Amino acid sequence: MRNAILGVVLIGAIGLCTAPCRAADVTLRKISVEEMKSACAKVGGKFSQDAGGYDCGTDCHGAPGTDCIVGCKGDQKCVAQVPGARRPRDIESALRAPPGTPR
Repeated sequence: MRNAILGVVLIGAIGLCTAPCRAADVTLRKISVEEMKSACAKVGGKFSQDAGGYDCGTDCHGAPGTDCIVGCKGDQKCVAQVPGARRPRDIESALRAPPGTPR
């Protein structure tokens, strides 16, 4: 009985997850550090870099945050993580939500 209740609660919690709480990982081309810094500044994000790579994060609406992230490691292609089913094709569209998107 206890497991049945736990299963129903788990299914309900998964069902309540709407598009903003699901994230999509999208592979982008290789992006240089300079290009990432420039794009990050243009969209109001926060750039960071360490020995493992570099990334930029925004709230998807022109401020620093972690809702929209593009990260690059070494000489590999970069990966964007964005909410919902978006499929951005470049850095700026990955770090900025489309016009009219609610916060």
